[in-house]
Amino acid sequence: MKSYSILAVAILAEVAATSALRATEGFTRFLPTLVVIVGYGVAFYCLTIVVKTIPIGVAYAIWTGMGIVLVTVAAIILYGQKPDVAALVGMGLIVIGTIVLMLFSRMEVH
Repeated sequence: MKSYSILAVAILAEVAATSALRATEGFTRFLPTLVVIVGYGVAFYCLTIVVKTIPIGVAYAIWTGMGIVLVTVAAIILYGQKPDVAALVGMGLIVIGTIVLMLFSRMEVH
């Protein structure tokens, strides 16, 4: 369970970094640029720890799937972006796929 907690930190750090990208204005604003650099650094560092105990395919699928959904939520809140029906259906399928992986995958780390 510890690995999934670290994976959650990786996801949240990646979401923070990705959400700050627009605010960097081409890396001309210091604070948002710092959030991007630190966020991606923390995300990838945590992911390297996670893949020692969770198969990389499963870890990456969870990381990216949840990241897509959470970045979309952040974009709605921060930038007023509104996903259309197709986007919502697609994200729903991503969430379902991620749940299937977490509950039913029997892949092992070698």
